[in-house]
Amino acid sequence: MPSQTVRSIERLSLLKPTAVNSILAEAKELQTQGRKLVSLMRGEPDFPTSPHIVEAAVRAMQSGRTAYPDNRGEYTLRTAIAEKLERENDLVYDPGIEILVTDGATLGIYAALMALVEEDDEVLVPDPIYDAYQSPIRLAGAVARTVQSSRSDGRFSISADALEEAWTPDARILLLNTPWNPVGTVFRSQELQQIAAFVERKNLILISDEIYEHITYDGHSHISPATLSPEIRNRCVLLNSFSKTYAMTGWRLGYCAAPKEIISAMLLVLQQSSRGPATFVQDAGTAALSGSQECVADMQRQYSARRQQVVESLQGISGIHVAAPEGGFFAMVDVQERNPSSNDVRRYLLHQHGVVVAHGSAYGDGGEGLLRVSFAAGGDNLTRGLERLRAGLMAL
Repeated sequence: MPSQTVRSIERLSLLKPTAVNSILAEAKELQTQGRKLVSLMRGEPDFPTSPHIVEAAVRAMQSGRTAYPDNRGEYTLRTAIAEKLERENDLVYDPGIEILVTDGATLGIYAALMALVEEDDEVLVPDPIYDAYQSPIRLAGAVARTVQSSRSDGRFSISADALEEAWTPDARILLLNTPWNPVGTVFRSQELQQIAAFVERKNLILISDEIYEHITYDGHSHISPATLSPEIRNRCVLLNSFSKTYAMTGWRLGYCAAPKEIISAMLLVLQQSSRGPATFVQDAGTAALSGSQECVADMQRQYSARRQQVVESLQGISGIHVAAPEGGFFAMVDVQERNPSSNDVRRYLLHQHGVVVAHGSAYGDGGEGLLRVSFAAGGDNLTRGLERLRAGLMAL
């Protein structure tokens, strides 16, 4: 029989690996050559999932909770999510019709885009922004249109003028990430009010990715845009996950909250791509939301100490500037005075000093001249990584 070959599928040409995956492949190639590398790149907490969450999953499996889940999400988990949103975010959602449980926030973004945009619609995204948004936008047939950010004293923001300049009549969605990956901005109430007014004026839907909501510093607090007004609440798809807050990256558990009509449309998409997370995983999520939150507070305290370690370790290097992030666990290091090409610097640090970081240009033109340094992992890994990073930056 003739050998079968994979056809050239046009939509595949629209997709590309994320920056993290591309850099990982490059790093693994060096490791096969015997190089010892230290990674300050990935956004994966190094904390174990709290025992009370793991035990809830074990109990669920032992009691037979291994059948198909409710495609919307188990009602006990949706109820726990609704209680969390009211308790922590001052938001009221009906767990029966306004909450959808997803396999991580990634599937939530995909389902929202597939449900809300048509061919050649435009999705407004800040620049720089988490690059994994790009492929699901393309898969949905839409076009990403960047909103240029501005930077003052290392802090990124979005102005009303930049929003207006980016808008066209084809725009349907504004995708916001707060706290903002990769740049660490936690949007203030006044900034969100300005964004909300733009969303209303232009008749847009706001997709709000809030997975870093509990990782904030120096008195900055996360504000969900859906709290701003009933009008914005009815135009908002709130996305969240358990990955960062509860160190549950491998559990693949997330959720969305939105008006009934949007959730119903997203459910149709989810049913064709996933039947929802495993029931025992959802029971673990219920335990995470309903149980003690001390594990969340403890991780936040340790992230705060790591953040300070990054800033102090990179101080005093001529031509290098690091801004302490307001939220998340990435610090943006400005290397433009030494070399404007962040990817050249990133490759130099990898190949010559054995430290893995991400280049800011991977997240958009607004990230050029910057490096994204992760402190999601601490301890000896962070200490050794910062030593190599400092030595490499000094040698530039």
